[in-house]
Amino acid sequence: MSYRNPPLPQPTEQQLQDARQPDLATPTPIPSASGTNGTQQLTPMADSAATAGQEIINVRTDLFNLSFDTKGAQIVGAELYLSRPEDPDAVHNFVLLENGENTYTVQSGLIGDAGKNYPNQNTIFRMVSNETEMSGDTLAVVFEAESDGLKLTRTYTFHRGSFKIDVNDSVSNISAEPQTPSLYLQITRDNHDAPGGTYFYKTFSGFAMYTDQNRFEKISFSDIDKNNLSHASHTNDGWISFIQHFFVTAWVPEEGKERHYNIRKIASNLYAISAIEPLGTIQPEATVSSNSVLWVGPQAKEQLSAISTGLDLVVDYGWLTIIAKPMFKFMTWLYSFIGNWGWTIVVLTIIIKIILYPLSAASYRSMARMKNVGPRMQAIKEQYGDDRQKVNQAMMELYRTEKINPLGGCLPILLQIPIFLTLYRVILASVELRGAPWILWIQDLAVADPYFILPAIMTATMFLQFKLNPTPPDPMQARIMMIMPLVFGAMMFMFPAGLVLYWVVNNILSIMQQQYITRRLARASNDSKM
Repeated sequence: MSYRNPPLPQPTEQQLQDARQPDLATPTPIPSASGTNGTQQLTPMADSAATAGQEIINVRTDLFNLSFDTKGAQIVGAELYLSRPEDPDAVHNFVLLENGENTYTVQSGLIGDAGKNYPNQNTIFRMVSNETEMSGDTLAVVFEAESDGLKLTRTYTFHRGSFKIDVNDSVSNISAEPQTPSLYLQITRDNHDAPGGTYFYKTFSGFAMYTDQNRFEKISFSDIDKNNLSHASHTNDGWISFIQHFFVTAWVPEEGKERHYNIRKIASNLYAISAIEPLGTIQPEATVSSNSVLWVGPQAKEQLSAISTGLDLVVDYGWLTIIAKPMFKFMTWLYSFIGNWGWTIVVLTIIIKIILYPLSAASYRSMARMKNVGPRMQAIKEQYGDDRQKVNQAMMELYRTEKINPLGGCLPILLQIPIFLTLYRVILASVELRGAPWILWIQDLAVADPYFILPAIMTATMFLQFKLNPTPPDPMQARIMMIMPLVFGAMMFMFPAGLVLYWVVNNILSIMQQQYITRRLARASNDSKM
C-alpha cells in the first residue's frame, strides 16, 4: 500500500494580512517572513517511495486498529470495532481513515517563518513510547521530532470504551533564539463516495464546522469547488470535522485559544480543512503546550455533546430537527426497556396510532358513510349525465345531508406524512440503528430489506386499504388511487427496513381500526332500523 501526504495548510488572507502587519501586542498566527512577497510559503517536501526512517506502526485498543506513519506522526488508517448492546460479542468493523487508494487522514504539525522547517506532517518522528496495545484503561502513544530549533512531542491518549482521543502537542525551544510557531490541525479527504444511502436517498458527505459566531455549517465539495465559502475564519472557539453517513472525524482545539480556520482544494480531487493556532513567542529553553481532542468514530450524540458545544449537531436531522430530537429521545427511552430497535419501532407506531385515534376514527366514519351512499352517488351521475355543475351540486347536497367530509379519507395519510418524514430522518441519521436486527431475515434496520418482504407486505396492505375505502367518483382519481400502492411500494424497496416496518405496522393497524369502526356503524345502522 502506498501513502501520500497532502500539502501543509495554506494561510488564509487574514493570516497573510497579519503576517504583513504584525501586532506586537498579540502573537501573529503566521509570522512574517522574508521572500519576494513578504509572506510564508508553505510548500511540502517532495514525497518519495521510501523515506529514511519512515515506517508504519500498528496500535490496538478495545475500539481501534490504528496505523501510525512515523512521517508526520499521523494516523493514516483507522479501523473501528463496533458492537451492539444486545450482542456485544458480534463486532462490526468499519474502516474510517485510510491513505491508499482513497485518502482520508488527519494531520497536525508546526508552521512558522518562511525558511523555517518546523516538525510537520513531512517530518520523520520517532516513537518514544513502548506500548502499542491497550492493557489498562488508557494507552499513551508518544512521538518526538526536532527541526529548526524546535522539539515537538506529540502524545495521543486513548481511553477504553471511547472514540475520543486526547492529543497533547508540547513544543520546546531548543535553539538560542526566540521562535514563533503556529500549530495546525487538519483533516484531508478526497471526494470518494462514502458508504450509505441509495439512489432514492442520499446522505451528506463533506466538511462541517462550528463557531459561536456562525453556529453549525456544512461545506460540500461543490461549495469548495465553486469557492462558495462564508465560514468564520478567525475566532477562539469551535471545531472542524468531516461527516459522512453515521460517522464523523473531528478536531476540537483547546477552548478559548485563538485559531484560524481554512478550507480549500489542494489537488484535483483532494480537499482539506484546517485549524491553525498561534503558539506565541517561545523563548530559548521554554516549552509551550497545546491540548486538543480528536474524535474518530460514530456519530454518538451524548458523547459528542460532552466534548464540545454543538458537536452533537453532526447528527443532522435537517429541518425536522425540532420534531426528530424528541422522537429519538422517546425511542431511546423505549429501547431501554425493550432492548430491540425493531420492536421499539413497532411499539412507537402503536403509540402514535393510539394518540391519533380520535382523528382517524372521524375520518374512517366519514369514509364508511361515503361507501354506504355509493349507490345514491351513482344514481346522481346517471341522472345528470355530463352536466358536471349539476352533478357537483347534487353531490355537495348529499354530503351535507349525510354529514360526509369528502376529504376525510385523506386525513390519515396527511397526518402520517410528517411522522413518516421525521422517522425517516431519525433512522437515516442515528448510528444506533446501524446493524440493529429485528427478527429473522431483518438483521439491519438501517438498510433495505434484503429479500424485499416488508415492501411487498406494505404494497399489499395499501391495496387492501384502497379496497376498503369508497371508490372515488372521478374515474381519473380512482385510477390514481390504484397506482399509488405500486408507486409507494417501488420506493420502499430501497428504503431502510426500519422505515418500511413502521409503514407496514401503521397500515395493518389502520386496516384494523377501519374495520372496527365500519362494523360499529353497520351495527348501529341495523339497530336503528329495528
